[in-house]
Amino acid sequence: MSDLIIIGYDDHDTARQSYEQVIELQKDHIVELTGLAVVTVDSGGHTHVDTPTKIVSGSATGGALWGAVFGLLFLVPVAGAVLGGALGALFGKLSQSGIDKSFRDRVQSLLEPGKAAVVIMSRQRTEDKFTDALKPFGGRILKTSLSSEQERELADDIEAA
Repeated sequence: MSDLIIIGYDDHDTARQSYEQVIELQKDHIVELTGLAVVTVDSGGHTHVDTPTKIVSGSATGGALWGAVFGLLFLVPVAGAVLGGALGALFGKLSQSGIDKSFRDRVQSLLEPGKAAVVIMSRQRTEDKFTDALKPFGGRILKTSLSSEQERELADDIEAA
């Protein structure tokens, strides 16, 4: 099972500090990441994404799943008309797994100009240590989960796409 956790912040600096803390938690084996990014929105409303160069452990499929989820959350509003049938079907499956329009809308509401979010996809974490380490940064948390079965189905769909 993978959890998708998005933490919204009112400023870029706090989001960056939280993001750096998550990287440290990965190094300390408190969280097993399949994806991590900090998303900032400048005063003009332009979205900027930063990801660590090497954080993901596991299969290429895990990385592809992260890419599909991230694309659904942040790229579809911009590139929705460009999607082919295979990707459209894949995004439809993601919607059925809990990452639906309502969840995407809540994510987008976190990302107003001047705000930022840390996007975390993890398979495992030591919940109490993870929560305690991120608590000082505050933020608004959105979370959804993908079951192992949903991950397998999505992995098969990604390979087919």
